[in-house]
Amino acid sequence: MSSESHDPREIPILTETIEAGAEDAAPCDFDAAHAAILAEALKLADSLLRQAARDIDTKRFENLFDRLRAELPALVDRVMREQPGAAGEPDEARD
Repeated sequence: MSSESHDPREIPILTETIEAGAEDAAPCDFDAAHAAILAEALKLADSLLRQAARDIDTKRFENLFDRLRAELPALVDRVMREQPGAAGEPDEARD
């Protein structure tokens, strides 16, 4: 803390705080984050769907999980692209 008195009316502007923190932030490994989020989301979905499988027949469960497995990567990719700083990521870096 500084020795100067802090005036509680001086509220930092959010963009100033973000810009100050961005200088110290480590670069994000987009591919690693994408893969980690996808893997954890699929594990959670598998667990939840297996619990729900008691109430639905096996064929519907498999179709539902296959569809989730097919569509979830695009969903995660879209959300990751919407995050600040992800605009410059190359398309061919991800499958």
